[in-house]
Order: sequence, then structure tokens, then C-alpha cells
Amino acid sequence: MPTITPLQPLFAARISGLDLTQDLDDATFATVRDAFERYSVLVFPGQTITDGQQVRFSERFGQLEATRAGANGAGSKLIVLTNIAADGSIAVPTDKQVLSNRANQIWHTDSSFKPMPARASLLSAREIPPQGGDTQYASMRAAYAALSDEDKRLVEGLVAVHDFGWSRSRVDPALVTDAERADNPPVRQAVVMDSPNGKAMYLGAHARFIEGMDEAESRALIDRLIAFGTQERFVYSHRWASNDLILWDNRAVLHRATPFQSTNERRHMVRTTVAGA
Repeated sequence: MPTITPLQPLFAARISGLDLTQDLDDATFATVRDAFERYSVLVFPGQTITDGQQVRFSERFGQLEATRAGANGAGSKLIVLTNIAADGSIAVPTDKQVLSNRANQIWHTDSSFKPMPARASLLSAREIPPQGGDTQYASMRAAYAALSDEDKRLVEGLVAVHDFGWSRSRVDPALVTDAERADNPPVRQAVVMDSPNGKAMYLGAHARFIEGMDEAESRALIDRLIAFGTQERFVYSHRWASNDLILWDNRAVLHRATPFQSTNERRHMVRTTVAGA
């Protein structure tokens, strides 16, 4: 059976002793699923998996999203997060994927801009830079639990509008096309996500405004809640090793990448995304 080691007092754990290139038996997978629900973020070290093996393991958790049009891997079950161009060189700073990497450095939750947001994401480190390019996770369940009673009453029942075109254009106007805006119109999401494992704040970079509030009031509240939820006490920072695989619960955590020397160091990651709230 796998060994589970907590990585942070509130959430996140490492699971050792598994080979994800092989199909897990039902009992072992049940242990992994239970750990996922408990810890929200699971690190599987030393997994030299192929794309197909990653897809097969990911599908044990549910149906996978098809990667959106305009992204690297569009129409497939994989999204490729890289600064490596098709010819093997490092992409120029104006390359769309490099700009997307910049967007990923803002606290967000995957696919919150979709009518059916992502339940889970799995990210495999195929090539990593010598420093930087870490991924940080913030527990929105722990943050919600730590809110004052006044703030819990304030956020209960609120609805935020998540807007992909707006969030991407804040990074660079060239990052989103008119077609991508049309394919991803704004959607409504509850600010508080409820589940059998507890309530969590559900916000992030795509949350543009809160219904029923004026723009200034809305932005101030969203920014204040995200700042509260991403305090160091709620954060686990992962320094990637080659062939790490991380599984996380988009219903329970925000995440972001940290910067690295993207003009002269390579980073190549492959993500699968499980649909469903």
C-alpha cells in the first residue's frame, strides 16, 4: 500500500510507493481517492509516465475536459504548458504560450470560466528549469474556515461572474482572440463552493465581478478575499523534481506558477483536467 506523508499542516500530502505507469487495483485507487478528498493536493514523485498513461490514470477520477480552442493541445485530452517551440528552441517572449505561462502566475482555479468547471487537474513535470517555475497551492477550504463570522455571512449566497476573455486580456491584449472570447462567454459561479468535505471560497483570476455590487466594491471584495486566502499559512509551495505528478482539487485550492528564466531555461509540463464540480 502507498505511504502518505502530509506536506503542510492544513492540506497537501506526498504519496510514495506507487507506479502510475501501471493500473492501480481498486483498493489502492480507493486509498488515493480518499487521500485526494482529504488533502486536496497530492504529490506523486518519480512518475515517468507517458501521455497515454497520464490520461488513463486521470480518467479514473472522471471524464476529462477537451482542451479549449486556442490552447496548446486544443481538442485533445492534454494541455501542454511549455516555453519550447515546435522546432525545439525556446519560444520568444511574445509567443502565445509564453504569455499564457505569465497568466498562470496569477492565483486561479482551472476552468472556472466554463459552465462546468474543472473538478481536478493532474500536472506532470516532463522538463523543469534549475530554479523557479514552482507551483504554489492555497487551501480555500482552510481559508473559508478561518474567515470571521461576519465575512462568512457576507460571502454566503454571493455569485461571481468568471470571464476568460477579461482575465487573459489583463495579462496582454494579444493573449485572447475574438473567437476565444466567443467560445468562452462569462459564466456565473457561487463564491462559496459546498461539498461533503467542507465549504471553500471559489474565486481566482477569472472572477471579474460579484453580482449585485458596483465594480469598485466588487473588485475590492474579490481582492480582499483572495489576499486573505493566499496568506502563507494557507499555502503549500512545491519545488518540482523531474517526473513529479501532482493531482489537485480545483474545488478546494487556488494555484499559481512562480516565475523562471523563460528566455533561456526550458520548462515543459503536461496537464489533464477532470471535468465536473
